[in-house]
Amino acid sequence: MVFMEIRKIECKTALSKSSLPGLDYSLNPYRGCQHSCAYCYVPNVLRIDRSEWGNFVEVKTNIPSVLAGELRNKKSGVVGISTVTDPYQPIENKYKLTRYCLEQLLKYDFPVCIQTKSDLIIRDIDLISKFKHAEVMFSIATLNDTERKLLEPFSSTIDERLNAMRKCNDSGIKTTVFFGPIYPTIKIDDISKIIDTFKEYGASTVMIDKLNLKSGIWQNIESKLQCNSSVFETFSRNLFKTKEYYSRIQEQVKKLGREKKIEIVDAF
Repeated sequence: MVFMEIRKIECKTALSKSSLPGLDYSLNPYRGCQHSCAYCYVPNVLRIDRSEWGNFVEVKTNIPSVLAGELRNKKSGVVGISTVTDPYQPIENKYKLTRYCLEQLLKYDFPVCIQTKSDLIIRDIDLISKFKHAEVMFSIATLNDTERKLLEPFSSTIDERLNAMRKCNDSGIKTTVFFGPIYPTIKIDDISKIIDTFKEYGASTVMIDKLNLKSGIWQNIESKLQCNSSVFETFSRNLFKTKEYYSRIQEQVKKLGREKKIEIVDAF
């Protein structure tokens, strides 16, 4: 793990209105993320210098109490946890802000949709399983863990995420996969195994998305892939030269989703 600056701050609000499909509110217990994913879009959204992203986390120490106050007056709606950070990044193991927020949300039984790349979520299955409506979405962009290490260096392994998804599903929690950004190393012939794996481990729905190269993202990815020329060359070819790469992947995922009877949601 690289040096990480931890800043304790206080927030004025906990729930924000969300414009994302299916979400009414967003809740982000932290600002910043230890996972340091090379393709992360959040620096563009929050207007943070990309060179700083992955080097700090701001811990909103008072967010559970702020949330408790807001929930008394808020109209019930789906809460997305989180939208610009991972709620189960490693620091959550110490501060437990996501867990404390879940405890408050459970008191009013607000529906929750949690997205993560971490198997730390297993710790909170006892709480999440008590909600009438809860969904856990695991972000899995590839099944190749060697490639995952290049671009998502401090996240849980792919096997850890899959096993966490199975445990959530076995506990009666709706589990889905955010298959994105789909790594450009994935071949058409790989899709069948990938969909089968997601279904085997309990996913009811798979949302797919391509690698969106917002400002600064390709340069960041390029720097991380310099140590692996083969992966770098494949990324470069399929992102910039093979114009129909993602449309073919998209078509195959949808085709196999119909055949294998698993819902595919397109975020392209």
